[in-house]
Amino acid sequence: MRELVIISGKGGTGKTIITGAFASLAKNKVLADCDVDAADLHLILKPKIKEEQEFLSGTEAVINKDLCNECGLCRRLCRFDAISEDFLVNPIACEGCNFCAFACPQKAIAMQKNPKGKYFVSDTKFGHFAHAKLGIAQDNSGKLVSLVKKQANEIGQKLKSDWIIIDGSPGIGCPVIASMSGVNCALIVTEPTMSGLHDADRIIKTARHFNAPIKLIINKYDLNPVMSKKIEAYCKNNDISVLGKLAFDKTVVEAMVEGKTIIEYAPNSETSNKLREIWNKIDNEVI
Repeated sequence: MRELVIISGKGGTGKTIITGAFASLAKNKVLADCDVDAADLHLILKPKIKEEQEFLSGTEAVINKDLCNECGLCRRLCRFDAISEDFLVNPIACEGCNFCAFACPQKAIAMQKNPKGKYFVSDTKFGHFAHAKLGIAQDNSGKLVSLVKKQANEIGQKLKSDWIIIDGSPGIGCPVIASMSGVNCALIVTEPTMSGLHDADRIIKTARHFNAPIKLIINKYDLNPVMSKKIEAYCKNNDISVLGKLAFDKTVVEAMVEGKTIIEYAPNSETSNKLREIWNKIDNEVI
């Protein structure tokens, strides 16, 4: 199985549109949405959920009122001021460090794991799909990404798939690092702006730190041809293959409004033809 992750230095560069196109073009694949903080690939794939599991992560102190004698030791020791005067734990302030439970002479404090979100295995019109939804204001998204990737790998191994195609997170944080783990190719999507080049440089350096092979696409290149040439020059100087350049296309917006991939909505459009060309390069070059 070969793993391809589509990532970017910032949000809104077109990762999900490109992932959706590859989903419709690739054969014998498993799909995964590892942008768990703001998942949106399901809007195109329209999955039918087959399995649903709760994501438990992190710990929070819970005080057993039947055992607690309100000695106040936990309140004095908690450096996060997470325990109120009436000996209730503030779940937002609690860091789950376990010190209060360790110190409590009555053993009245226990640490419990918290529900942080959910992860799913679904069927789609393009094949099996592993995805997740992180709860509002919850953390540990990197761990949830690892769970999604694990699910995708298990499905792929069972079905003897050729590809795992991953819609990654933007930026360079924990979920991006988790989504890049062990991939055969990190495909970076950028836009022709100064900030686009800066963000691409950050994610390229991150990918190289984790030894992920890198390729790049410039999206909406025709909006700033001068900047597009600067990005191409940067890639040439840093030995990065530019697989293709996509022009701005209102048809892509129309496809998104319809909840379809660009390949489905406008199979003979310039963008669809260019994405087929890019996918064929990936399929032939990535090992």
